[in-house]
Amino acid sequence: MTHALPHWQAVCRDLATRHADNDGAHDLAHLQRVWQSASQLLHSYPQADALVVMAACYLHDLVNLPKNHPERHLASRQAAALASQALAAAGFPADKLAAVSHAIEAHSFSAAITPQTLEAQIVQDADRLDALGAVGLARLFYTAGKMDSQLAHSDDPQAQQRPLDDRRYALDHITVKLATLPATMQTEAGRALGEQRLAWIMQFRATFLAEWGSKQP
Repeated sequence: MTHALPHWQAVCRDLATRHADNDGAHDLAHLQRVWQSASQLLHSYPQADALVVMAACYLHDLVNLPKNHPERHLASRQAAALASQALAAAGFPADKLAAVSHAIEAHSFSAAITPQTLEAQIVQDADRLDALGAVGLARLFYTAGKMDSQLAHSDDPQAQQRPLDDRRYALDHITVKLATLPATMQTEAGRALGEQRLAWIMQFRATFLAEWGSKQP
């Protein structure tokens, strides 16, 4: 059966590989982790269409613009259009293309599109889960390095006497964005996993601050 999930997973993986760039935070390994997290969420929501979720997980970053790119908020729409075209050409079930497209469009934090389907909710949660935990922390500092950010403010790493600035200081990104992610999760299962992963990051932050020479408030 050509519409079986393993067949389309191979097709989507191939499409993603052909469009991959050198961004280590959004590479094929990221896509596979997002699908792994989504698969975990699907256990809690068996009524969701796994084929739609899988395709969106693998193809959501077909267009990946840097975080400081002025059109980053448009990347998910561009990725959705490219994915729809590529999937249609490959013979993907036509009645599922719109659902895949919406899930890709809605996954993006910067696009601020509210997911309207359970499948889109799962994809958005799975993508945000990869920004948390140990891998999420590694991705944070990898991206900060590419953007020439400093690890933390030398004298005020906790931003007690200055505005938070996660463009200049990597540690600020934990407070500015990562700490907010669990509350934005669309599913209860995603929120529970997000809180677990954020707790690990906050433990890291406390250790980092102790080694940096700053006292906790």
